[in-house]
Amino acid sequence: MNRWSIRLGLAAVILMALPYRSPAPLIYTPGEGWTYESVGEPSGNWRRTKALAQLVVAQDAFDRKDYSLALNAARRTVTLWPLSDYAPQAQYLIGRCYEANKHDEKAFDEYQKIFTQYPRYPNYEDVLGREYEISGRFLAGQWFRLWNLIPLYPSMEKTAALYAKVVKNGPYSSVGPQAQMKIGAAREKQKNYAEAVKAYERAADRYNDRPQIAADALYRAGIAYQKQAQTAEYDQGMAGKAMATFEEFKTLYPDDPRVPGVEKIETALRIEQKRGNFVIAQYYESQKKWEGAKVYYNAVLANNDPDPNSSYSVQARERIAAINRQHPATVQ
Repeated sequence: MNRWSIRLGLAAVILMALPYRSPAPLIYTPGEGWTYESVGEPSGNWRRTKALAQLVVAQDAFDRKDYSLALNAARRTVTLWPLSDYAPQAQYLIGRCYEANKHDEKAFDEYQKIFTQYPRYPNYEDVLGREYEISGRFLAGQWFRLWNLIPLYPSMEKTAALYAKVVKNGPYSSVGPQAQMKIGAAREKQKNYAEAVKAYERAADRYNDRPQIAADALYRAGIAYQKQAQTAEYDQGMAGKAMATFEEFKTLYPDDPRVPGVEKIETALRIEQKRGNFVIAQYYESQKKWEGAKVYYNAVLANNDPDPNSSYSVQARERIAAINRQHPATVQ
C-alpha cells in the first residue's frame, strides 16, 4: 500500500471519528441552491431582494464575526446579482470568511475569482496582500488540506504556485516583487535549486530598476547556484555559474554590505571546484584513462587556485608525477 493510500485511509478514519453534530437546517432556494441557516436564526430573515441590502447583511454579519451568516449572504449577493456594483465586494467577503475560518487554500481560490471576474475591483492591492499573506503561511510550513477539511501535508510546489499567481495578478504591485522572490525561497526549501535560480534571475531582470530587490535577487541566485554545486559530484559547472553571478553582483552593487561575505563564498567555491576536479580525475584514473586524469589533476592546479599548498593540490601533483612515471607515453 503506497503512502497516499495510507494517508487517505487515515483521513477517512479521522472523519468518521469526529463527533457528529446535527446540522443546521438545510434550505433550498431556486437560483441559489442549498444553504444552511444559523441555529436559532428565523428561516429566511437574512435574505433581501436588493443587492445592496443583501451586501449590508453580509458586511454586518462579518463585522460581528458571524462568518456563517456572512458567507451565506455574500454568496447570495454574488449568485443573484453577479453583474451588480456590489458583487465584487461580496466576493471579497467570501474570501474573508474562509480566511477567518482558517480555510486558507479555499480563501485564496475565492480571492482569485476577483481578478478573473471583477478585474476592476478598486481594492485589488488589499486582495493581493491577503493572497501574499496566505502564501506566506504555507511557506512557513502550514499544511494544505484534503477536501478543505483535513490538514494533510505541506507542499513547496503548491506554495510556489500560489506565489506565482500573486505575481501574475500584480507583478508591479506592492507585493509583486517580494512574491517573485518567495517563489525562489519555496524552491530552495524544496531543494530544487535550478528552479530557485530561475525565480531569482527573473526577479533580478524584471525589477532591475529597484536596486534593493535586484541586488537581493542576484545574491540569492548565486547562493542557489552554490547549493546546487554542493550537490553536483561530477559537474562543477554550477560552481562556475555561482562565481560568475557573484562577480556580477559585486560589479553592480559594490557597496552592498554582503560583498565581503561573497568574496569568502567565492574562495570556498574555488576550493569546491578543486575538490570536484580532483574527484573527476580519480574517476578517470580508476578507468585507466590517464590523459583524462591528468587533464583534471592539472585543473586542480589552475592559476586561480586559492590554496596551492592544500591537500588537493599536493595530491594532484603527486598523481601527475606517478602517471608520468608509470605511463611515459602520456608525457607531452
